[in-house]
Amino acid sequence: MNEYTEAGRPPDAASDSGNTQRSKGLAKGRLGLLASVVLGISTIAPVYTLTGALGPTVREVGAHLPAVFIVGFLPMLLVALGYRELNSAEPDSGTSFTWSARAFGPMIGWIGGWGLVVATTIVLSNLAGVAVDFFYLFLAQITGNQELAALADNLLVNITTCCVFIALAVWICCRGMATTMTVQYGLVALQLMVLIGFAFAAFGETTAPPPLEFDFAWFNPFGVESFSAFAAGLSLSIFIFWGWDVCLTVSEESVGSDEVPGKAATWTVLLILGLYLLTAIATLQFAGISEHGLGLGNPRIQENVFAHLAGPVMGPLAILMSIAVLASTAASLQSTFVSPARTLLAMGYYGAVPQRFAKVCPRSQTPRYATICAGIAAGLFYVTMRTLSENVLADTITALGMMICFYYSLTAFACVWYFRHSLFDSVRHFFMRGVCPLVGGVILSVIFVRTAIDSASPEFGSGSHVAGLGLVFVIAAIISALGIVLMMLSRLRAPAYFLGATLRQQATIQLQE
Repeated sequence: MNEYTEAGRPPDAASDSGNTQRSKGLAKGRLGLLASVVLGISTIAPVYTLTGALGPTVREVGAHLPAVFIVGFLPMLLVALGYRELNSAEPDSGTSFTWSARAFGPMIGWIGGWGLVVATTIVLSNLAGVAVDFFYLFLAQITGNQELAALADNLLVNITTCCVFIALAVWICCRGMATTMTVQYGLVALQLMVLIGFAFAAFGETTAPPPLEFDFAWFNPFGVESFSAFAAGLSLSIFIFWGWDVCLTVSEESVGSDEVPGKAATWTVLLILGLYLLTAIATLQFAGISEHGLGLGNPRIQENVFAHLAGPVMGPLAILMSIAVLASTAASLQSTFVSPARTLLAMGYYGAVPQRFAKVCPRSQTPRYATICAGIAAGLFYVTMRTLSENVLADTITALGMMICFYYSLTAFACVWYFRHSLFDSVRHFFMRGVCPLVGGVILSVIFVRTAIDSASPEFGSGSHVAGLGLVFVIAAIISALGIVLMMLSRLRAPAYFLGATLRQQATIQLQE
């Protein structure tokens, strides 16, 4: 048993603490249930995730898209239930970092926080990259000058535009949660209306060869040719559900912080599943999985599905899809900064990283320093990867799937251990605090290990490799090694957190309050 668990409060005491939480300086009561769900959908960015992940997922599992989406949804739901239990006991903006540290000790907590921050950094870079592609495509569509679309392929123009988009998102986030949500409502509504319109238009279009007729076999996960292909497809599927945990990250800024965030996360996952299944079935029926023409098996189509299919499906209204992808990426680019900024805030608050990360602007009540650092990290990551590999989008999405599996499963196991003394108090506790998060964590762990092994092959993912190792594996290995090095440096600089002192101190303060 770790030092904190022995010296600090027992897990059951957390459930008695209710909504007591020493303020970190964040705005209180700004988000209700609807606002939290909108923030969750915004972070997931359904239009962005589908245009980037539909193709690579078809590459792995063929027409079994619906099956993989459903199987990918199950561990997300199970883990979300564990998150809800942890948040009900201890609402904290640090989420995975704080709860893993409470359950398993400071070092495991630090690694959990690192996994979350890295995952969000990767997705932020991809969000900005997709925004660049669709920004210039949109300009080409409204001006009729197709040469403008080609500007996205110019490395210097691409990188510069990407960094500008990241800077704008950081600026909006630093202005406060009220400004953030004002932008979010409009952008989320726009992308959802266009995506649903695209799906119904695809159902009604029958002229694009070679279409597929609806087949219930699409929902059979055992139809995938190999477990490795299924695991790779599932890793991509998990990526498209990622982001719902932002509802828990803003728990300290929510109305009813011990209940509303958990409900919002569950509703977000359920709504997204319905939207994904509708779009996947419509796209399969329209385009098929051929490697030629408009087929989803065509490598060119896989790079950016909606960019190639919007015209054939929506005709002159195809420009709406470009606007929707821009809205999706802009909304998610902005909302995704919430998670790493607040995780870094919590890490600074508990002394796991330099204290300046815990600073909150008194006027906007946002962690500006942490937000700016997250923006700089996302920009540097994108510049590095965009320069290193032309297939950066597909490879980083797969690497992101691995990081998500890691920190979600860690938090799920933390839930089981955190509540170990109360698992048999009731049937509800047994399932919600034990069985559900445990099963979800095991599934995600298996996916993580399988993908990590397979990604070492130079043929894995896009086929990009470094010294004979797949680029996805190299990305994951570098990220892991960097995390361990930074953790060791942090331990030397500020040992109090790693000795459990700051965790015990804050637990004592919360109990006194």
